[in-house]
Formats: sequence, structure tokens, C-alpha cells
Amino acid sequence: MKPAKTSKTWMAAHVNDSFVQQARQAGYRSRAAYKLLEIDARDRLFVPGMTVVDLGSTPGSWSQVALSAVGQKGRVIALDILPMQPIPGVVFIQGDFRENKVLTELEQTLAEKKVDLVISDMSPNLTGIHVSDQARSAYLAELALEFCDAHLNPGKSFLVKVFQGSGFESFRQLMQASFDKVVTVKPKASRDRSKEVYLLGRGKVIC
Repeated sequence: MKPAKTSKTWMAAHVNDSFVQQARQAGYRSRAAYKLLEIDARDRLFVPGMTVVDLGSTPGSWSQVALSAVGQKGRVIALDILPMQPIPGVVFIQGDFRENKVLTELEQTLAEKKVDLVISDMSPNLTGIHVSDQARSAYLAELALEFCDAHLNPGKSFLVKVFQGSGFESFRQLMQASFDKVVTVKPKASRDRSKEVYLLGRGKVIC
């Protein structure tokens, strides 16, 4: 648990955060929406009618952005270990992505159809032990990449949150083997003190 002073300082910064205020005014469930919106504005992730899988979706702001972008003819399937309040038009699966039965449910929901875009904002429950947290985060990213290898349409894209540090370059190399191009993105809405960045893989290669 954070010391009281630290908690108060964090809460004050959070309340005064411009992205938090914008999210509330726009009806997004969290400030994270602006990370995805910025990346989409730069890299044009979404196309109307596409099928999107949102991994680590709770509280739902990325699903909100995706659903708005793909339109009524598109499809958004969201997954998280935590519950998520329903978003009309989004299919939500609650479960641990590390478990085979949850992955099987996701595959059944896709009904053997390929995916056009995978977005992953997954993050483990942080312990504060850097080496352990880094390893667990990298493992989630690797699972998401494995899902892309099996279910993402050739030529399509994968956006995943990673943390700079041990294992970062190794994972980047794994992505480079699966995509024509891999770029590192640090959105303005990502806090300066955070080591989180996003890797964007464009043009999935045929394995």
C-alpha cells in the first residue's frame, strides 16, 4: 500500500491530469483512450468494418475507441481478467489470457474468422519488484504475439504495450520476425515517468 502522502500526491496529480479531464468530458472510461487515439491518428490503425481484438480491455476505453472507429459493420471482441461494464456492440470475455480455456473461448467467439487488428494494453498486477514485473509483462506480450501468429490476417497490424528494460529488445526481435515493420511509440498521454511504450507491428508476414 502507498504511504498516505504518496497516495494524496498521486491522487492530486491524477485529478488535475488534462487527459483525465478530457476523458471525463468525452465519456471515455479512462485516460488511456488518448494513447490509442494518438497512435491511430498517426498510424491509421482502424478501418471501418474490420474485426478487432482488444486484450486487457478493462475498464473499456480502448474498446470504446475501437468500436467508434470500426462502425456498425465492424466487430470488437474484448478480453480481460477483470470484469468490465458492458459496452453495447462489444463482445466481452472475462478470463485470464494465460489459460487455455479462455483462449479457446476467444477462438470460438471468432468462429474461425481471422482478425484485422489486435490491440493489447495488458499489464500484470505489479508487485514493485522490477525484475519480476518485467518478466510477467514480457510473458503477456509474448502470449499476445502468439495469438497474432495464429489469428491475425496477413498484412494486418498488432499494437502491444511493453516496458523498457530487460527483455525489451528480445521481444522486439520476435515481433520483427512476424511483421514487415515494427516501430516504437510513446504517446503523449503515456506518463513521462512510466517506462511503458507501445510496439506497433505493421504487415504481418505469412508464417
